[in-house]
Amino acid sequence: MENSNEWVNEFPSAITVADKNGKILFMNQKSGKTFEKYGGTSLVGQSLYNCHSEASQKKLAELIEKEQTNTYTIEKNRIKKLVHQSPWYLDGKHAGIVEISIELPADMAHFIRE
Repeated sequence: MENSNEWVNEFPSAITVADKNGKILFMNQKSGKTFEKYGGTSLVGQSLYNCHSEASQKKLAELIEKEQTNTYTIEKNRIKKLVHQSPWYLDGKHAGIVEISIELPADMAHFIRE
């Protein structure tokens, strides 16, 4: 793969990356497809806050400001997803937030290991 990050574009989960101001820097193909009705990958360069409710805007701003993670599951249109939002860093400095959204199978196994 020779130091290539191109694999991320076809990764089968939605990956969206924004800077500390909420400007969308990158959306992989799945992210573009997920947000297609809002403009898909043409959202790159626009504000992440424009795509969210006031409550979600407040939560995102807090996550970015405090460099926190947020993980939850949602179900929309009968598709269950695990959403993980996390700070990302460049040269050790906080650079923004990344969201990874993974579609979950309806009959997903759950194991408790000790």
